Amino acid sequence: MKQLFKEMDTTSESVAPLVMVKVLHMTIPRFAEKGEQGGFQQQDANECWTELMRMMSEFLPGEGSTTSETVRSTFIQQYFGGENTTTLKCSETEEEPETKSIEKWTQLRCHINQDVRYMQLGLTMGLKENIEKTSPILGRNAVYAKTSLVSRLPAYLTINFIRFFYKEKENINAKVLKDIKFPMSYDAYDLCSPELKDKLTPARDAFESFRQKKIQKELSAEVRNKNEKPEEVPEARYESSSFAEDIGSNNSGYYELQAVLTHQGRSSSSGHYVAWVKHKDDDWLKCDDDKLSIVKEEDVLKLSGGGDWHVAYTLLYGPKRQQIWDEEEKKDEEKPVEEKPVAVVEKMQE
Repeated sequence: MKQLFKEMDTTSESVAPLVMVKVLHMTIPRFAEKGEQGGFQQQDANECWTELMRMMSEFLPGEGSTTSETVRSTFIQQYFGGENTTTLKCSETEEEPETKSIEKWTQLRCHINQDVRYMQLGLTMGLKENIEKTSPILGRNAVYAKTSLVSRLPAYLTINFIRFFYKEKENINAKVLKDIKFPMSYDAYDLCSPELKDKLTPARDAFESFRQKKIQKELSAEVRNKNEKPEEVPEARYESSSFAEDIGSNNSGYYELQAVLTHQGRSSSSGHYVAWVKHKDDDWLKCDDDKLSIVKEEDVLKLSGGGDWHVAYTLLYGPKRQQIWDEEEKKDEEKPVEEKPVAVVEKMQE
């Protein structure tokens, strides 16, 4: 992967990732499976993303890590890894006390059924489920209610829409085409534990304070004499989007959509994948194999599903950046700031 990024940085032409694909096939043989015609079989793109995250987690050390024994000691764990506080309660006996544990993840799942029309509901459903496991009190398998709350939000939040399911009769992985709306700006606050919500409050208050000041400034500008020389706009500076004691976390719960992976087709074993990546302002890049084109935000929002067009399968959100108010910036030059978002690509190139 490091070599691939170097090649892309040295040319404006398209680059065939032959070496990376070869290594991927050697490392994960199932991605090298071939069909009856001799060509490579279609593979699930989200499974590939998951495997890439796992492999990078093994080789990319975390920022500030001194040993591999530290919690969240890898770059992927720091910037892409979340945690849930999970409670298990046996539904078949009151004698068994509930248990709590911490579960780590690198993506949240958006479950889809007839009631789900928006991403938020699908995510909420994914935090509650019934599972079956052995009960030490009953001495047999029993049903447990599993409830989870997010106790750690990563800087970069990956969300996978559960759009494929196995149809035993047809022996295929069919696709759910239902239209599920997703936002450009996402607030994960409602998914969080009470403890994390308390920790998120200061940064969220800072966002609201900035918004109010901006509104007041815009109102003042409207009544200003039109002949008056406009104020010079200072270069934007930003607050850190992570907790000081937790590198790579999200300290507000606010996110902005950075990329969308779509699938076009009716089955996971066929069809076509396309990446849509935020460029700047309202411009997005549609990455369709070696074809690159500019699209608008409204085009990306149409990827929510409902037909045979490109359907959102995996979303990547990045931290919403809190700009420092220019007046406060002059008063407090020593306040820690974040000059730019974390560049994951730069980390991979090290």
